[in-house]
Amino acid sequence: MIVIEASILSADFARLGEQAREAEAAGVDAIQIDVMDGRFVPDITFGPGVVRALRRIVSVPLDVHLMIVEPQRHLEAFANAGADRVIVHQETCSHLHRVLQAIRRLKIEAGVSVNPGTPSSVLDEVLDLADLIQVMTVNPGWGGQSFIHSQLDKIRRLRHTLQEQQLDIPIAVDGGIDATTAPLVVEAGATVLIAGSSLYNDTATVAGNVAALRASIR
Repeated sequence: MIVIEASILSADFARLGEQAREAEAAGVDAIQIDVMDGRFVPDITFGPGVVRALRRIVSVPLDVHLMIVEPQRHLEAFANAGADRVIVHQETCSHLHRVLQAIRRLKIEAGVSVNPGTPSSVLDEVLDLADLIQVMTVNPGWGGQSFIHSQLDKIRRLRHTLQEQQLDIPIAVDGGIDATTAPLVVEAGATVLIAGSSLYNDTATVAGNVAALRASIR
């Protein structure tokens, strides 16, 4: 089964709760909350308070993507706010093994993300601690960017590595996911699709866009 997560980075911030509910009603499997600190990436977005507020109004899992430096300082706050999974970037963790252990000790899932310029092989020594691996198919920082097609080979290599080691770890793809690119990443081995601007736009309703995305990968 292919999991679809709605990234609220592309939602209308003035109607954040309403748009989260729209995504849940449209049948998404989870909601991803992109946390940015203005240091690792240029923008500044959400904190634990937003996670806590959304936890009260939606029942789907909340996937918190920490695009921040020193993520280990904030793990407990996001777990306590209601995160079901916390994803950290390999590029911001000088002690990635320790950080993934810390997330798991909070009784939530531990995810790890790699940027387009980072090879997936840097994760070889922590695969036993990862509940999800997220491949960035854009450079992180803002929504609406174009899909970087060179990352398809990275997804294939990662899937091959996981199969060789007999590890059943979902591969998520984040960035430029729409009805055109979704079939490509699924064919390459991805099982979790994180979509933002292709779900939240003026072209169609969120429900219509979710349905179109699911139809593209059938």
